[in-house]
Amino acid sequence: MSRRRETAMQPGTLTRPELTAADRCDRCGAAAKVRAVLPTGGELLFCGHHARAHADKLRELEADVQSGS
Repeated sequence: MSRRRETAMQPGTLTRPELTAADRCDRCGAAAKVRAVLPTGGELLFCGHHARAHADKLRELEADVQSGS
């Protein structure tokens, strides 16, 4: 009789790479300082100015806002 080994599946952790000098704000093209990951999986990059300008809406959308270095 063979035994079947059950293993628990653990959800994978997806991490996004750090922002680099090549990452640009989606609104104005300045250096991106903030990544906003939307609940739908979309991603927006913002400079500091536009991150502050859109902060209320990002909170309303329950976006995961990640600050770059």
